[in-house]
Amino acid sequence: MEWMAQMRLAWLECTLRGLDRMARRRGHVDQRPAHLITGTDGEDAAFFYLRRKGYTVVARRWSSGDRPGDIDLIAWQGPMLCFIEVKTRTAHDMTPAESAIDEHKRNVLRRLARHYVRQLPQKTMPPVRFDVISVYLVPGREQQINHFEASFGWSQWGERDAF
Repeated sequence: MEWMAQMRLAWLECTLRGLDRMARRRGHVDQRPAHLITGTDGEDAAFFYLRRKGYTVVARRWSSGDRPGDIDLIAWQGPMLCFIEVKTRTAHDMTPAESAIDEHKRNVLRRLARHYVRQLPQKTMPPVRFDVISVYLVPGREQQINHFEASFGWSQWGERDAF
């Protein structure tokens, strides 16, 4: 059964890429800035990477509606709830993509994660972690994905904050 699920996922990924190519050939021009298109492509790659690893992705580009910012991907890995920030680059610079997540971004992600967890129907908080995925979409090369599990904690000092 696992083989069939992997084949379905590969078929879906190929289909989406083919539809994107067909839209470009038919003259559809994406009006978004190039960096946003690159970011979306990276999030798509991270989504399929996580699905292949057995994660259950429950939200993409989640925002609370009343707080600034968004969470790129929210997924379950078994009982663990994972909040995932995706950073995409089209070149290998001197600094790695994951280093772009500064303290301000971590605080935004923590605040949004607290809001998300409070909305869950469970009475107890599930185990939570914050991951970072770096995606390199270098033209002419195969995509490279680096997954950093538990990249940072609930506070800047690493201890868990109370909800």
